[in-house]
Amino acid sequence: MNVCVLGLWHLGSVTAACLADAGCDVTGLDEAEDVIETLNEGHAPLFEPELDDLIGKGIGAGRLRFTTNAAEAVKHASVLWVAFDTPVSEDDRADVDYVVSRVEKLLPLLGPGTLVIVSSQLPVGSVGALERRCGRKEISFAALPENLRLGKAIEVFTKPDRVIAGVRGDRDRATIAKMLAPLTDRIEWMSVESAEMTKHAINAFLATSVVFINEIATICEGVGADAKEVERGLKSESRIGPRAYLSPGAAFAGGTLARDIAFLNELSAKAGRQSPLLSSVKTSNDLHKGWTRRKLQMLLGDLRDRTVGVWGLTYKPGTDTLRRSSAIELCRWLHDQGARVVAHDPAVKSLPQELQSIIKLQNSPAGAASGVDVLIVATEWPMYREVALDIFFGLTVVDANRFLRDKLEGHAAVRYVTIGKGAT
Repeated sequence: MNVCVLGLWHLGSVTAACLADAGCDVTGLDEAEDVIETLNEGHAPLFEPELDDLIGKGIGAGRLRFTTNAAEAVKHASVLWVAFDTPVSEDDRADVDYVVSRVEKLLPLLGPGTLVIVSSQLPVGSVGALERRCGRKEISFAALPENLRLGKAIEVFTKPDRVIAGVRGDRDRATIAKMLAPLTDRIEWMSVESAEMTKHAINAFLATSVVFINEIATICEGVGADAKEVERGLKSESRIGPRAYLSPGAAFAGGTLARDIAFLNELSAKAGRQSPLLSSVKTSNDLHKGWTRRKLQMLLGDLRDRTVGVWGLTYKPGTDTLRRSSAIELCRWLHDQGARVVAHDPAVKSLPQELQSIIKLQNSPAGAASGVDVLIVATEWPMYREVALDIFFGLTVVDANRFLRDKLEGHAAVRYVTIGKGAT
C-alpha cells in the first residue's frame, strides 16, 4: 500500500516510520526543507526513543523516503495520512487553519480513489468541512485521531490498546483494516464525527480526572489526610478501577489536554449549550499550577537571592521538548522573583538563548542539588531515582508527584514536601 504522510514533526515522523516498518511504501511530505534533509539522513526532527533507528531501517529497506515535492509525494499514493502536530498558542488555542490550508492545497493533486485520513488534532466537524471543500466524490475521508505519547510514541503506535477509526463506508474500512493489520485488529469503528468527538471526550475526561484529584489533594493537606491513600481507596472501587487517571500531583501542562477542553467549550458555545463542568476544568488547573510557587513562598518567604535547584526541564521524561514545559514556566517565575536557578536535565545539553540568563545548566543531578535552598523535582527522569541518598541530606525537596517517595518520605535527614500531604 502506497501512503503519503503529510506533516513530519513528531506525529508525522512516527506515523511514517511505523507504517514503513509495517510494510507500507511511505513517502513523507513536508514543506520545511531542513526537516526533510534531517529525515533523509535518518534522523527525526526531535528526540523520541528508537525513532532514529526505525527511520534508518525504513530508508534502508527502500520503503521510506521524504520530500518537499507535493506532486511527487502523492503521485502513487492510495492513502494521504494527515499527521501535522496542530500548532497551539500559549493560551491553548489551536491553529486549525494551519492544518486545513495545507491539506486543501493537496486535494487537486490526489488521484481518484485516494483515501484522506486525518489524525491531526482538529475540532469535530473538520473532516466534514474538508470533504465539502474538496468537492470530489471520488476522494474519501476518514478520521483516525492521534494517540501520540511523548517518550512512548512507537510502542503506542505499533501496539495500541485499540484504534479509534471514523469512516464513511465499507471500502474505506477495508483499506484501513488492511493497512493496520500488521499492527492491530482492535479497531473501534464509528462515524467520522463520532471518532473526532471521541478524541475530545477522552482528553477532556483525563483532564477532568487530573483537576478532580488535585482538588481532593489540596483539601487533604488541610485536614491531615494523605492523598495517595485516598487515591488507593478510589482505585479499589470497582466502578473506578486501578488504571484511573487519579494520581495527585502537578497540574497538567502542554497543549494536548487543554486543547480539547478549549475545543469542547467553543463547540458548546456555538451549539448554544452550557457546559459548566468543562468550563471549570481550565480554571481549576490554572489555579493548581501555582501550588509549587505557593509552597516555595511558604517554605522560604522572600525568594530574592535564594538558590533553587530544579531537576528536569523538559515537558515530559523521554523527550527533549521544552515548549509548554511547566518546569520552564516555573524557572521563569523564580527568576522574576529574584531567585537564582540551577537545573539539570539529561536530555538538555544546551539551553535556548532566551533561557541562558535565567537558568544555570548543570551537567549532573548533584550539581543542581549542591548549595541550594530547596530542590524541586520537576520532570520525572528515572535516573533521579538512582541518585545517592546522601546528596539529599539537609535539603528541602519539593516533589509534587511523589516521584522520590520511596527514597525520601519519612527520612530524618530530608524535609520532603509533596502534594496532598504535609511535609515529612
